[in-house]
Amino acid sequence: MPHETITVKVGEQELIFETGKIARQANGAVLVRCGDTIIFNSACAATEAKAAADFFPLKVDYQELLSSAGKTSNGFIKRQGRPSEREILTSRLIDRPLRPMFPEGYFNEVQVLSYVWSYDGSIAPEPLAICGASAALLLSDIPLIKPVAAVRVAFIDNQLVLNPTIAKQRESKLDLTLAGTEDGILMIEGYCDFLTEEQVVQAIELGHSGIKTICSALDAWQKKIGKTKNLGTLKQLPEGLLEAIDASSSTHLDQALRIADKQDREQTLSEIETSVIKELLPEGELPKYSELDIQAALKLIKAKHMRKMILTEDRRSDGRNSKQIRPIFIEQHYLPRAHGSSLFTRGETQAMAVCTLGGESMAQRYEDLEGEASNRFYLHYFFPPFSVGEVGRVGAPGRREVGHGKLAERGLQAILPSKESFPYTIRIESNITESNGSSSMASVCGGCLAMMDAGVPIKRPVAGIAMGLILEGEEYAVLSDILGIEDALGDMDFKVTGDKDGITAFQMDIKIEGITPAIMKVALAQAKEGRIHILDKMLEACPQYREQMSIYAPRIVTIRIKPSMIAKVIGPGGKQIREITEQSGVKIDISDDGLISLSSSNAGDIEKAKAFIDNITAEIEIGRVYTGKATSVVPFGVFVEVLPGKEGLCHISEFDMMRIDNIADHVKQGDILTVKVLDINERGQLRLSRKATLSAPAA
Repeated sequence: MPHETITVKVGEQELIFETGKIARQANGAVLVRCGDTIIFNSACAATEAKAAADFFPLKVDYQELLSSAGKTSNGFIKRQGRPSEREILTSRLIDRPLRPMFPEGYFNEVQVLSYVWSYDGSIAPEPLAICGASAALLLSDIPLIKPVAAVRVAFIDNQLVLNPTIAKQRESKLDLTLAGTEDGILMIEGYCDFLTEEQVVQAIELGHSGIKTICSALDAWQKKIGKTKNLGTLKQLPEGLLEAIDASSSTHLDQALRIADKQDREQTLSEIETSVIKELLPEGELPKYSELDIQAALKLIKAKHMRKMILTEDRRSDGRNSKQIRPIFIEQHYLPRAHGSSLFTRGETQAMAVCTLGGESMAQRYEDLEGEASNRFYLHYFFPPFSVGEVGRVGAPGRREVGHGKLAERGLQAILPSKESFPYTIRIESNITESNGSSSMASVCGGCLAMMDAGVPIKRPVAGIAMGLILEGEEYAVLSDILGIEDALGDMDFKVTGDKDGITAFQMDIKIEGITPAIMKVALAQAKEGRIHILDKMLEACPQYREQMSIYAPRIVTIRIKPSMIAKVIGPGGKQIREITEQSGVKIDISDDGLISLSSSNAGDIEKAKAFIDNITAEIEIGRVYTGKATSVVPFGVFVEVLPGKEGLCHISEFDMMRIDNIADHVKQGDILTVKVLDINERGQLRLSRKATLSAPAA
């Protein structure tokens, strides 16, 4: 492939796509540059379809090389290893819009790799990686149906901004990444500070205009230099198989899909599958079909019957109509020793949410291209195999767990109190104990309730709901609070968190391009109705956060000092802060802006440490009276330490109302004296007077 470049302007950014110079043995390879941020993307595919595959084996990995920002790891191991949370989340961002754009029946293993090679700190790499991965696939012989592109949208000073710089993004009330084609949106990942449904729709429409611009340029580029697509390995279902299965199982499937209980329904569907396989693959005869083809066809027939039932009858598998929410049951303070807990059950989805409070040392530290930092709030989502009645792997979280946890975490971020008003690190665990759809939104509801149970003074409670879509031509149905089967066989998974006044997070994955702005508005309006219903149930169980924290939670008090005083509190080599810690037993954390956190289970110890720090950082005031210790006695007076490390001279003439010839006859080192500050000279030296604190002798 010859060396070629194209340039696309989107918003204020100029994207440059380059191919033909690097990684020429890959099926496709593209560099994307914006400013001094450069992302390399490659796409490779196996030459043959994967044997016995029943799903498309797409692998996407994104990596941020620290060298791209002139850094290296601060740990002992300098070579980059396991992916960070941000890299996992970005890998998912790339995968989600690309996967629906491969043709049905394509089972060749495809690997997409994206590397940040240069990072200027100004341009967000995630949308560039999606565009670059799409371009690499598009120019290759791998059959991506059409171009996919991505942009970022911000909301700054009540204005929507397309592809903002990272500096501008920090000022935004909206962090929206969306991807799609010229014809529709395929993926949305958005977090905001209680924006309205109308503002969200406007942001999506603006983002799609940028996506169209990029897709149009990529389409023209593909037509100019793209390779011919390899469609020779596409697997089609054998002729007549769908009709044969539909004829033999139609009635049974229709009945099974109306069974309300998930386990009973799945058991019946499994029995139908076994029966169909036996019928179409009789023993002793040459098989006409493969078992894999029968299972794939049965899934399509099952989807057809479920979708028809919803569109024609407005009836779902568990008996609800399209707008109904499953029954909700909530038990607060379920775990007596946890700082806060809530058992949240919605239908056959259940989450045990636990809130743990701690000091600065409990914060989640991380390192990325921006440097080292820490999160004082984080949510960990656990999805054990027993939650769906299965035997499975238990260990490090998979990409799905990381993604669901981050969505729930960001959905709750907007309701957190400020660090000054609540100086705790907050950790939420969402343990999914049952799952039948929408477990990430159960994590939002349970996480909010667990924080309220822990006494976290949240700004306002929020709830979450997952919406689905069944779309057949012009007919469609938006589904509230979707089941697992509706997620698997439907066309959309749209999650929304917030309250009656606004949205805090929204995430959408779409398997088709036919969703219109009109459908989007219906989905958002229906989601609002649903989350208000859920929020009302939450407030019935927990009307407000607890005023008193658990007796097992640590107590934390904050003190604000001038940044210039930090060195005094720490002392040379940390001597001063060690002394305070040893004498009070309190854990002390100091931030660069002068905010000091004192953490202990004993309120008296905190007050003791606070008094230490107050004395160290207090500034001497002229005219104020202090009580201090005599540090040394000299012929002309006595030196008194009025505050730790701060002493001044009380001259012999200022010691008493009467004349004194030998001050050593009246005071010795270590005596406690009450003195008044008369003056502070230019060099900071204190002039003290004991005489000024004494009453005049009676006449």
